Amino acid sequence: MIKRILCKDLYQEIERLERSIIELEEEIIELKTQLNMKTEEATSLYIENQSLRHKIERLEKTHNQLIEMLKKMKIPFVVIDEDEFKDIEVNK
Repeated sequence: MIKRILCKDLYQEIERLERSIIELEEEIIELKTQLNMKTEEATSLYIENQSLRHKIERLEKTHNQLIEMLKKMKIPFVVIDEDEFKDIEVNK
């Protein structure tokens, strides 16, 4: 009788642990999926960042070439630092 009760309790505990293992495996799969999605997002952002850096470098190079060309042609020009005048309101 005692053996039967003990075995029953142990059997129920084994079943509970098996269910817990299944739940943990499902959670691991979900976390792996989320990690893969975050990795893909990070990779995509890295590629976009590199592309934007390249565009900025090209724009800076073009900007510098234009300034040099204007200087060589002795055309007067004014360079304005937009950050300096950002908060100024102009009344019309």
